Amino acid sequence: MDPLTDSPRVRSDSMSSSASQGSRTKTLLRQRLSQLLTCVEDMSSDDEASEEVSRTLDEAFQLCGRFIPTDTFRLHMVTWNVATAEPPEDVTSLLQLDVQPTTDLYVIGLQEVNATPVKFISDLIAEDSWSHVFMDTLAPRGFVKVTSVRMQGLLLLVFAKQIHLPFIRNIQTTYTRTGIFGYWGNKGGVSVRFSFYGHMVCFLNCHLAAHMNYSLERVDEFEYILEAQDFDLYDTPQIRDHKVVFWFGDLNFRIADHGLHFLRSSINSGRLNLLWNKDQLIMMKKKEPFLQEFEEGPLDFKPTYKFDRNSDTYDTSGKKRKPAWTDRILWRIKPKTLPSDDDEEEKASTSTVDGQDEFPILVTQDKYTSDMSYGISDHKPVIATFSLDLRKCFDTPPVHVSPVGVWSADQDALLTYTVQEDFMSSTWDWIGLYKVGFKSAADYETFVWVREDDLPEISEVIQRSVEKDKIPLLGGQYVLGYYSTNMQSITGLSASFQILESKRAVMEGLVPEDINGFNK
Repeated sequence: MDPLTDSPRVRSDSMSSSASQGSRTKTLLRQRLSQLLTCVEDMSSDDEASEEVSRTLDEAFQLCGRFIPTDTFRLHMVTWNVATAEPPEDVTSLLQLDVQPTTDLYVIGLQEVNATPVKFISDLIAEDSWSHVFMDTLAPRGFVKVTSVRMQGLLLLVFAKQIHLPFIRNIQTTYTRTGIFGYWGNKGGVSVRFSFYGHMVCFLNCHLAAHMNYSLERVDEFEYILEAQDFDLYDTPQIRDHKVVFWFGDLNFRIADHGLHFLRSSINSGRLNLLWNKDQLIMMKKKEPFLQEFEEGPLDFKPTYKFDRNSDTYDTSGKKRKPAWTDRILWRIKPKTLPSDDDEEEKASTSTVDGQDEFPILVTQDKYTSDMSYGISDHKPVIATFSLDLRKCFDTPPVHVSPVGVWSADQDALLTYTVQEDFMSSTWDWIGLYKVGFKSAADYETFVWVREDDLPEISEVIQRSVEKDKIPLLGGQYVLGYYSTNMQSITGLSASFQILESKRAVMEGLVPEDINGFNK
């Protein structure tokens, strides 16, 4: 079985325990229409037929009214313990850049990023090498780094297509240490939460306690992280308050009981299912109700730990570590009601939010696999792709921003912005000029502050000027982005526009002078 193509899709949603409300509604609608045809064909009395047809049509139209229009977004997730290695030159395979349909969000969680004191301090001053390689790869394809969070060797990166940036709001990050009595950050969890088109999502990247006999400690660490991390938001103060939570990382759960020979024999023969019932995480899920809230696709890929570096061979060192699925990606849909402590028999379902939820979300795992082509670490990276079917709570950016007239470095330029809805605007907000293919909100060419004397009224058109000395001499394709300091995100983007090449660029010899169609 090829996990890249044949893995079964695993689905959960915030509306129904078996199928989406839309699917059930379509089935009912087909049944009613079938009954309608039967009525038309079989009824002998015109009055009787008319009454039955009318009733059936009413039911059909009510069902049509219950259809909830949704949009589908693709999420690509990676978890990888990189064992202090520097990134490979090519991460195209890891990101599966050429797969269709294209991805909307990339979430990348790394563990054991090089965090020696000198390296860690240098990474605080500038972006670390792993962030650079992902930004350099994704930016030319229209992806922008939304945010990142780092705690020593733990790194979490979020990228989004540029068009989604105004709809990713209320971004917050946090971290929790669990290593050496909670004072050292070599183990623990880092998380990012944000609103995606109005849906609250949270991503938690963990590196839990190592070694075979520490299964209970790993569960305790995870539960502690869930309880300890909080956010400055009234509706989602903790991780489990979010509508969707993705839990992933080097969770370090091992395969218990089986000997090394049986493990390797089962792996080599492709009989991975023989190992599932002794996987510690699967075993602990049967005992711990809070773990049962999290779903995971089938482990149809080889255990991703522990390999000799630069090979596909499991550990041949003197320690001969047993292979294990240490690297995992799970998800959780917020239950309708959280289980009470004194009612252990009442299991929390990942799919029990009221079916009348006006803004439901459906999570379908499309792929769950590892990439064996990378050998820089003793772990192989794990990849999961998801389809997020959701109804947008809004589809208008909070701010409309646009250039005015011709832009070049030969004259001051003008732009306008308009607040289109009430949001937490601030006089500390600013508007950046970005070259098409920019990497992050900080990757601007120049910026101007918004109006400082008072906050704008909704629909008020405000004009700002950009000094010519701050405009790029060579020109090119650019966009304007309105950055909200309170929301920590770009809340408005202009269409791309051309900045003309400046006459000063020719005078300063930055470009050759064109005379009669020939470069001088």
